[in-house]
Amino acid sequence: MSLGTAAAAGRGFWGPVVILGKFVSAAAAGILLGLIVTWFVIERKKGFGAIEAGPWTSWSRIGTPDVDPYSRAILAYFSETALSESEGTSFVAYGDKSGVEFDPACDYLMKGEVPLARYWTLTLFSPEGAPVANRAGRQSFTSGEVLRESNGQIEIAISRHARPGNWLPLGEASRFVLVLRLYDSELSAPSGMIDAKKMPMFVKGHCE
Repeated sequence: MSLGTAAAAGRGFWGPVVILGKFVSAAAAGILLGLIVTWFVIERKKGFGAIEAGPWTSWSRIGTPDVDPYSRAILAYFSETALSESEGTSFVAYGDKSGVEFDPACDYLMKGEVPLARYWTLTLFSPEGAPVANRAGRQSFTSGEVLRESNGQIEIAISRHARPGNWLPLGEASRFVLVLRLYDSELSAPSGMIDAKKMPMFVKGHCE
């Protein structure tokens, strides 16, 4: 076999190998990118159809049969059970009114009105979905027990230190989120029509 013939045969052999290598590399890059996007969506709890109202986030289809796969993954990862569309709507707050993530070394005041509902709960969780442990043994308030201002609005202090009135103690939490659940409410996340002015806001206070 001449040198030219051998070179041509080599090119004929390596051509498909190079093409296959490029295909495998592209597929691997696509899979890696998909995993990164999925991790970001799940870790940040930003499934498709997320609806934001001030500091609160809800998901338009998470309590319906046609919930998207990312929202299903969020529920499974954080061991959460979604309210059905007929039961109510859940909202999660990760930070104050300026969009900065909650800092457990700081005091916060949740104030304003809660959308009209037959019943509602406000619960203090870790980002992983576990109730925040504290010596007072209180992780939540309900609409039936919360103290209200004379104008009907509510104020709930979130702090490591005892506060008069409505107080949710942070204990030794390193991070936390707040979950507001509305039962039999006229406010519907699936409609996509949520006015931030109808949701309570957070005011950041003293920090240690």
